[in-house]
Amino acid sequence: MITDLLSALSVSVQRVPHAVAIRHGGRDTHYAQLWSGILRAAGMLRALGVKPGDRVAICLENSVAYIEAFYGVLATHAIAVPLAAQAPLPELARALTHSGARWLVVARAHPSFGNIAETMPPDLSVIAVGESNSASDPAVNWEHALQMSVPVEWVAPDPAAAATILYTSGTTGAPKGVTLSHGNLAANTGAILRYLDLGPGDAGLCVLPFHYAYGNSILHTHLAVGARLVLENSLAYPHSIVERLGSEAITGMSGVPSTWMLLLTRTRLHEADLQALRYVTIAGGALPGDGLASLRRALPRARVFVMYGQTEATARITWLPPDRIADKAGSAGIPVDGMEVEVRGDAGQKLAHGEHGEIRARGSSVMIGYWNDRDATAATLQDGWLRTGDLGYLDEDGYLFIAGRRSDMIKVGSHRVNPSEIEEVILQLDGIAEAAVIGAPDPVLGQVIKAVIATHPGASVPVRSVQSRCRERLAPHKVPRVVEFVERLPRTASGKVQRAMLS
Repeated sequence: MITDLLSALSVSVQRVPHAVAIRHGGRDTHYAQLWSGILRAAGMLRALGVKPGDRVAICLENSVAYIEAFYGVLATHAIAVPLAAQAPLPELARALTHSGARWLVVARAHPSFGNIAETMPPDLSVIAVGESNSASDPAVNWEHALQMSVPVEWVAPDPAAAATILYTSGTTGAPKGVTLSHGNLAANTGAILRYLDLGPGDAGLCVLPFHYAYGNSILHTHLAVGARLVLENSLAYPHSIVERLGSEAITGMSGVPSTWMLLLTRTRLHEADLQALRYVTIAGGALPGDGLASLRRALPRARVFVMYGQTEATARITWLPPDRIADKAGSAGIPVDGMEVEVRGDAGQKLAHGEHGEIRARGSSVMIGYWNDRDATAATLQDGWLRTGDLGYLDEDGYLFIAGRRSDMIKVGSHRVNPSEIEEVILQLDGIAEAAVIGAPDPVLGQVIKAVIATHPGASVPVRSVQSRCRERLAPHKVPRVVEFVERLPRTASGKVQRAMLS
């Protein structure tokens, strides 16, 4: 049983000290090297004045330096605040101010690095990763300080203590700082390891950023068992991703729907020699159209795990056993170990199987709360249950089916419309790659349906074809009154459609 991430990693170091932990940019870092770097990072942070409970922000791409910083912060019993590697200055400033972080580990390659000192809180200390071209650079040099630091004698943290603040994607509003404990991270990591059956012989290819929950879980699960993790920070060349799956003998890869659709539509994934690939995972939403069936056809030897989760639950809430994909089509699966799921009505009552309502979750992976936001915490955590804001139902076997988010519901006159129902119909048309449905203001009905569509390259889909298909399969009030075409849908780093940007 995993009690905390540091203890789990220390066991991996003892078992496989000379095994490759991280492969990135043509360089291998072995477990013993990684552990030494983490303890030196913790020593450096302590020397800089970091104390238990302090917040340390990390603005780096997936790299050994990121891992040393994140786990180094945990070893000091401080709180890690991961941020997007390319976060613009206003976003950085908001997160630093909100979290109260007084240290920022950031790459000198950050596009706005030169302006950080001018726009950030005055008491912020900057620790810069990468070579400096200026003798007057006031930032602490990460590499030099790491080399000169004295490794700490680490002590396992209190499982109930805060370990990290992960900022949500903010698809419908201002991002919130989800505060997770050491126990949260350990419990969710252990639950994922059990159903994926990961071990030291596995090799994962990580294309998802560590700063959000899904990528975060990939890092922790692999390090906890002594597996090898290959980092790839760009999807600009999808063919190279497929090549690496084969050349690196990758056994597992995780992606959001847009990741897998990119590989399915822009590469010959079905022709690749991927004999080592034993599993893939999908979370962050459903694959559009027949995407899931296409993925299973392209990777017939790999087990496909469909999963559902939220940052507020550390990462994972449910998983669908691969052998149930056919008979539980469309399901998000069953709760992971240590979690319970219920569906509640508007009055908070527990609903029977098949009845639609709000999905709630309870268990060892549910967050401490939102950082510095009592009202939001009280609204989201009620009687020990996490109100997910997602809508769905449980079938007679306890399998969860998701119908969309409460905040996405559209009110057309007296009708409440779930946009996913319309999106599913639109995606059945040839030539359509992505579709998102929102409510557009209307002086009579309050809202009418608006569809925003991205087509495959070279495809042309008339507006009347979209509306005609919807009339054939949907009630009149669900037919899009407005149809707009875009090159691609705006998405968060986790692959979720940013509906607020479509209005």
